[in-house]
Amino acid sequence: MKENSPKGVKEIARRANVAIATVDRVIHNRTGVSAKTREKVKKVIAELDYQPNLLASRLASGKIITLAVLIPSVTDETDFWDAPLRGIQRAEQEISQYGVKVESYFFSLKDPKSFTAQTTKILKAGVDGIVLSPSFISEAEIFVAKCKEREIPFVFIDSNLPDQPSLSYIGPPLFQSGYLAGRLCTYSLNEGSKVVLLNITKALDSYTYKQIEKGFRAYFSDQKHSLTILRVDIHQTDFKSVANQLQTLFAKNPTTAAVFVTNSRTSLVARYLDGAPFPKKPILVGYDLVKDNRSFLAKGTIDFLICHQPEDQGYRSVMALYQSLVFSTKINKEYYMPIDIVTKENQAYYRN
Repeated sequence: MKENSPKGVKEIARRANVAIATVDRVIHNRTGVSAKTREKVKKVIAELDYQPNLLASRLASGKIITLAVLIPSVTDETDFWDAPLRGIQRAEQEISQYGVKVESYFFSLKDPKSFTAQTTKILKAGVDGIVLSPSFISEAEIFVAKCKEREIPFVFIDSNLPDQPSLSYIGPPLFQSGYLAGRLCTYSLNEGSKVVLLNITKALDSYTYKQIEKGFRAYFSDQKHSLTILRVDIHQTDFKSVANQLQTLFAKNPTTAAVFVTNSRTSLVARYLDGAPFPKKPILVGYDLVKDNRSFLAKGTIDFLICHQPEDQGYRSVMALYQSLVFSTKINKEYYMPIDIVTKENQAYYRN
């Protein structure tokens, strides 16, 4: 029975022969009620299958629930995180009226120490739950171990650590995403073609990159393609460093037919390809419809971008944590986002 039904608090009070205020004290577990009366009221509540309004009860308690969000900072190189942040802020606007506060903490994807520094601040703040991107595996494992000790629930966003006791992982199905990238790379392949798997990042130990690579290689293995996959890791993310390594790569491998960039830095490769003398431009596949990728996708330098609705990732991560803490709702251990393929023809209609 809901609280606003005819047989609500008034009916409980009538059947138990007590004042409405007494029923209210029992529902909200307040003092001032004898043990005998409390049991009598509870018995009537059970008989009527009464379900109090949980939000009203929370607001009445005056307790503020504080959620922490730990994600990479938004920069020119990492503006992918602007979309999840918008989703986080949208969720915060919805739940702030119910006594829930969301505090955002940011770290640099170039510096694992910045991640650790922010985790220290979060633990000192004494938050009730955490949404985090475990971009640095060892640092994230240390942090979640401390969360477990303090019984602080946490949700992973965008990248997962499946052996950790998170409430949920909300993000892309990484293996399947890499598998799809393999398929997209085959549109111009011939026997003896070479495909480049390109990681432009400092965080190569990330679970994300490992799963994407597994999926990518699995596609070619399953299809029994006779080609060479060249894995190239570029640790410096500025254009000059990327361009120098790409020049060396293509000079040694002129038959490269496709390049798959495993993150949102696809525009760096597109910029290089635009200025390089290729008889036939290799297919270029990457991730995320961020600002720098949009223009190269429109020109046709980037052929395909794989996207996973990042704004919705941010929104769902906060809401999952909120629903678990406030309503004790059971949360799916894994919530996979859709895999979208964005091209020059449909990019104008992609909203997330």
